[in-house]
Amino acid sequence: MPFVLIFVIIAALLLGKFVSYETKQIFYAISLTIKSLIIFLLPLIIFGLLFKTMVSLARRATLIILLVLFCVCFSNVISTFLSHFVGEWVYHLDLSLVKPDRARALSPAWTWEFPTLIANDRAMLAGIVTGIFLGLFQSTTVQRLADQLDWLVLKILASFAWLIPLFVAGFMVKLQYDGVVQLIFKDYLLILATIALALIAYLLFLYVAFNRFNFKKTVLCLRNLLPAAIAGFGAMSSAAAMPLTIAGAEANAKNKNLAGSVIPLTVNIHLIGDCFAIPIFAYAVMKSYGMAEPSLMVYLVFLAYFVIAKFSVAAVPGGGILVMLPILEKHLGFNAEMLSLMTALYVLFDPVITCANVLGNGAFSKGIDVLSDVLKK
Repeated sequence: MPFVLIFVIIAALLLGKFVSYETKQIFYAISLTIKSLIIFLLPLIIFGLLFKTMVSLARRATLIILLVLFCVCFSNVISTFLSHFVGEWVYHLDLSLVKPDRARALSPAWTWEFPTLIANDRAMLAGIVTGIFLGLFQSTTVQRLADQLDWLVLKILASFAWLIPLFVAGFMVKLQYDGVVQLIFKDYLLILATIALALIAYLLFLYVAFNRFNFKKTVLCLRNLLPAAIAGFGAMSSAAAMPLTIAGAEANAKNKNLAGSVIPLTVNIHLIGDCFAIPIFAYAVMKSYGMAEPSLMVYLVFLAYFVIAKFSVAAVPGGGILVMLPILEKHLGFNAEMLSLMTALYVLFDPVITCANVLGNGAFSKGIDVLSDVLKK
């Protein structure tokens, strides 16, 4: 997918001037329609993934599961909160763009908006409450319903994966026509490096801390998870790398059975790479479009919805950003162009983000192993 998007962006830059105005309008209209379709289906996606997760947790509602769930929330909150400070630094970089003349801005050939049937936050709440309540009955019918919803959601997300290049292409054509795409991508190389360095520093701190600042054990721990990290980088899917992640986590743990059970529980919901990348990208995009820096209170509200939405993310290519689009739109004021740019940046950087997610899950498993060992004593 990153290579496809790179091709789409280069094609928009090099061939845009040779494409007729009417064709550009059609591409832009298609992108707006895809965006509207994604927003229309997101409540179903969010409900389905949250319902499946909560049914699974309710059916295995032991003390260790509750402990893991609490630690996942705590870790996601800390990661997202720390990314606020990196984002603030990014926001004060020189990222302001020369704005195009709005009089010659590209307009779509048509506008087709799907209706909003239910708000995303209500879908989140419904998925959590319904999943926990029905999961307590230990019913095979409920489990079958959860599996069918999960299958449907994954099919929808797989379809979206095919539409993402076309979704991005239309907006890249508009940005090229409006005269801003070259300036935007020239400024984002530093942002990509900043996110990578922030992730490396945070993950190294976690591994060093969980290995009690023993350098030799830290290196061994990272080496055991290196195959999983490489698999995540290549496949852009934490789920695809899960067997290797489990093997690495078990090799690093005293309680191997616990480590092996923690990874499947957290593969979709504990995503350190997303927690750093999406907010930092958001700050950079907001600065590029001349929006005011969000206050700490506004960011904390965004953080709350962001962390809840992590429970509805599928660990597939591009899955991390799709469920965040309405949250960015509602709580940070993103428009359609900004959402498209966020999608493009996220998918281009997805191999690194997924690699960080895999290493973050390995660190989380190690932390749970250390915590359980402390609790036993």
